[in-house]
Amino acid sequence: MWRTEGTGLGRTAYGGRMLVAFSVAPSVASDSTGSVSEAVAAAVKVVRDSGLPNRTDSMFTTLEGEWDECMAVVKRAVDAVAAYGPRVSLVLKADIRPGHTGELTGKVERVEALLADQS
Repeated sequence: MWRTEGTGLGRTAYGGRMLVAFSVAPSVASDSTGSVSEAVAAAVKVVRDSGLPNRTDSMFTTLEGEWDECMAVVKRAVDAVAAYGPRVSLVLKADIRPGHTGELTGKVERVEALLADQS
């Protein structure tokens, strides 16, 4: 377990709030078109049913919460996609920032405010 002694956080770094951006899909398409949208929709449904703040775009789904709850949702999403094929691809990026909430929208709002100031 990685610890943050001496960094001012005073706790295990991965025990706090986080954003998790992930992409999960079967490695093999289920039809001749190459589409994996059915499997991806099953994963997105898992995320939305979790009740955690989330956003889906064309490449990733991002959710916000505590480490254990976020990772449990990712696992359930992978399990949902696994029903569509024998192999699953998962790409995951996390921003672990204890003590901060509302970052799913807050990070974007801060950048947009800076861009508005530059116009």
